[in-house]
Amino acid sequence: MHRHENIVLIGMPGAGKSTVGVVLAKALGMQFIDTDILIQERAGRMLQEILDTDGPDAFKRIEEEAILSLHPRRAVIATGGSVVFSGDAMAHLKSAGSIVYLEISYAEMEAWLKNITTRGILLLPGQNLRKMYDERISLYETYADLTVACTGGDLESVVGSVIGAL
Repeated sequence: MHRHENIVLIGMPGAGKSTVGVVLAKALGMQFIDTDILIQERAGRMLQEILDTDGPDAFKRIEEEAILSLHPRRAVIATGGSVVFSGDAMAHLKSAGSIVYLEISYAEMEAWLKNITTRGILLLPGQNLRKMYDERISLYETYADLTVACTGGDLESVVGSVIGAL
């Protein structure tokens, strides 16, 4: 494994960060943290409700606060797709572990996100899925220590690729 003790998964909504994270943590004997669940627990509301009621800026602030409060040891951390908008949150995560970008194609993301109105996906005003995808790619690439291509891969092969890359 890398010099750090945590593995941080970043990537588009629908890339499988939570699913891969659970299996990866189990395979490596590590704990699993899902920052979306952490945000919901802290806020006492669903992600979509936070977005609908408070708006994207408040959501980003709540997400950043939740991540900055984390001090994990030997954990696999699945982040929300919008975490890369916070330089502070990403610096905190990078100092705590290896950042693994689970890369998927636009078509695959679109297929996974059948109902984006309830998923708690941060879309800025006037932004569609394509614009969101295009805007985030360079951020994921910038922060990633490792990139694992997930398009077309099944869960076991993706987990194996992540372990192999580390």
